[in-house]
Amino acid sequence: MNALTVAVLGASANPDRYSNMAVRRLLDAGHRVIPINPALDTIEDLPVVKSLADIGEPVDTLTLYVGPQRLAPLAGEIVRLAPRRVIFNPGTECPGVAAALDRAGIAHTEACTLVLLQTGQF
Repeated sequence: MNALTVAVLGASANPDRYSNMAVRRLLDAGHRVIPINPALDTIEDLPVVKSLADIGEPVDTLTLYVGPQRLAPLAGEIVRLAPRRVIFNPGTECPGVAAALDRAGIAHTEACTLVLLQTGQF
């Protein structure tokens, strides 16, 4: 498997949160992980970027862990980031963002990052 650069929007430092589990499992799978959270400086010893606009490199996958109300205003930033694909984890589904991704030709799916990793489908 090739290592991917994966940005985790809504990454948490709390090991009980799914977003933190995803960061750890992505690292265990050998991926480069970019946690995104405006309130934190580090997660799992990784530097945290404050916003999507602060990412200065190509992103293969953007996995989402913020609710639709917080996600909807970020549609333009997600499109500008231009990841190869976006994963809407359960509870993050946002039709407006999905439509913006469709218009921009960015692949997206509604799936659980943890399940995709566990089943070798990531």
